[in-house]
Amino acid sequence: MEPPKQTSNLRQKAVKGVLWSAIESWGKQAVSFGVFFLLARLLGPEAFGLVALSGIFLSFLQIFVDQGFSTAIVQRQDLEPEHLDTAFWTNLGVSILLTTISISCAGLVASFFKEPHLIPIIRCLSLNFVFGGLSGVQQAILQRELAFKVLAVRSLVAVLVGGSVGIVLALLGFGVWSIVGQSLANSIAQVIALWWVSSWRPRFKFSQKHFKELFTFGINIVGINVLNFVNQNSDNFLIGYYLGSVALGYYAVAYRILTVVSQLLITVIQKIAVPVFSRLQQEPEKMRKALYSAIHLTSLVAFPAFIGLSILAPELIVVVFGQKWIPSIPVMQILNLIGPLYAGFFYNGAVLMALGKPTWNLLLNFIQASGNLIGFIIAVQWGITAVASAYIIRAYLTCPIPIWMLYKTLNIKISTYLRQYVVPTVGTLVMVIVILITKKFLSQAMSLYGALFIYIVLGGITYLGIIKLIEPKVFEEIANLMGEITSNLPGRKNQI
Repeated sequence: MEPPKQTSNLRQKAVKGVLWSAIESWGKQAVSFGVFFLLARLLGPEAFGLVALSGIFLSFLQIFVDQGFSTAIVQRQDLEPEHLDTAFWTNLGVSILLTTISISCAGLVASFFKEPHLIPIIRCLSLNFVFGGLSGVQQAILQRELAFKVLAVRSLVAVLVGGSVGIVLALLGFGVWSIVGQSLANSIAQVIALWWVSSWRPRFKFSQKHFKELFTFGINIVGINVLNFVNQNSDNFLIGYYLGSVALGYYAVAYRILTVVSQLLITVIQKIAVPVFSRLQQEPEKMRKALYSAIHLTSLVAFPAFIGLSILAPELIVVVFGQKWIPSIPVMQILNLIGPLYAGFFYNGAVLMALGKPTWNLLLNFIQASGNLIGFIIAVQWGITAVASAYIIRAYLTCPIPIWMLYKTLNIKISTYLRQYVVPTVGTLVMVIVILITKKFLSQAMSLYGALFIYIVLGGITYLGIIKLIEPKVFEEIANLMGEITSNLPGRKNQI
């Protein structure tokens, strides 16, 4: 009778993880978006472009802070204290080295992009490496234990502190330094909060044996992160180099909206996928069912949200950010078309890592990164909208590859896998038709604010109605899940 009990305990931990991951993600993104909204109103595209240019160089160095050790700690079944000590001191030593390199190379980076203002920005933001080195192992321990409540509190405190600093600096007229100050304050607050809530402390020990064990797994993670860097920054690099910081600012704001929505709608569940899937790695049938459920639930929420943002971008950008951000509209419309792929494909890496297939994940990222880089190089001469289009085209052309990988590693039934997307797709298509027809009649008949409100409400009602019509049982499933989640809310006793 022990296995059912273990499964029940894992389910309870997973449900709690979803709850606290949701609190963290939604709370963090709500505050972050509020800060982002105010900074976008107070600052111009050049400020965001300069920080984005700095981020290209800093994000590349950031790859090497952790060495993939955090993921290895979460994934390992036989974790020993020496693994943790070795990982901590390695990360801290590397982070100090990277800070030194970054400060020394700031002038070279500024010269490359022909932006002298980058030098002090890069040097200040380089301190984030040290803060990352101080917190990586402890965060991995908490993720391994599915202690997302602690992580949620820590993240919310940090984003509130960082956001407050950024807004105050912007109101005082510090310009781009408002964003720099926000980033540093956020990192400092995260480290302090994490050390406050975590009971683990590093010992002054280092083991070559345990280093090799972590490094053997982690080197694949480093490779994956390098390719992720190309995926996530090659467009910024090419836009910044060929089109300048202002164009990059417009692109960065549109991409930031995509990132925020992804965090709100997808990362809540995806964040706990690796530890949960890792515990099911000896039970492939249960892992398949967990994957199907996660994809279906995520798609039901993500499809209408991403596609809705795409068709309502002209109204949303003007209402939320103002007329000066109009060049971001077509970029936002195109980028959000990636949403349907994000909804399911966010789990591919988690499954491959849980099954101990980091090399497969590395290959997948290599294919995606190569395709993105080639597409961006071709498209950048036509502007930021063409770059966004290249990203979407590459994503849809390569989408059969990760499905095939899941088929080979987890033996998924492809028809069952694809069936998870049918209901969200039908509901979203009907919603889009209704909104477009409504826009045709209302766009000139009332204010932008009032029309946007009607589009959102009518689209939401239409989508929910279609889902209720073609898959009524999904509401019962969601209600049951919410019942499990609310039973684990703070202040309630668990019924076991």
